[in-house]
Amino acid sequence: MKQILYKGENILNLPNILSLYRVLVFPVIFYMALSGNESWFVILLCISLVSDILDGNLARLLKVQTNFGAALDNLGDMLTYAMALLGLFLFKWTDIAPHAWILWVFLGVFVASYLVSFARFGKIPGLHLYSAVSAGYLQGIFFFVLFVFDFYPWMYYLAVGWGALAYIEKILVLLKLDDIRIGVKGLYWLMKEKS
Repeated sequence: MKQILYKGENILNLPNILSLYRVLVFPVIFYMALSGNESWFVILLCISLVSDILDGNLARLLKVQTNFGAALDNLGDMLTYAMALLGLFLFKWTDIAPHAWILWVFLGVFVASYLVSFARFGKIPGLHLYSAVSAGYLQGIFFFVLFVFDFYPWMYYLAVGWGALAYIEKILVLLKLDDIRIGVKGLYWLMKEKS
């Protein structure tokens, strides 16, 4: 692949292409959701969820982690999970409604993490804390199972509850950092590093 640099980082690599796919397919998934085409919505969303798992792992495996890639991945994540939530409201709300309280808690903490990041640094938090990555995997599996198979309350509470805890940790990390950087594992490691 030809080398394309952005602020000294080689940004043309397979993980970034996978992240870019999630950004570019977003309007198509959005259209499928709004037009009620649940089959194509589910197919495209599931491809995005799988590419979300692949891009970060490939970046680490191929040693091509970059700040640009982390921000692009984060944007792709936000768009993919926004579509998953939209699909949840449009196609699966009758299953979720009795358990919605924890979803509102999660969404509140999620939005708060972005507000803290923009207030402190003026940008999207390209952090990939262990807790947030594992929460993303759990949520991706939950959405896949929900749309392809069925709703399992225990899986819902695990995915959404762990996600809320992960974003609380992200807020605490953002309050401790001097600037957003790749490679921050979590609050424990940040505190250990600072002491």
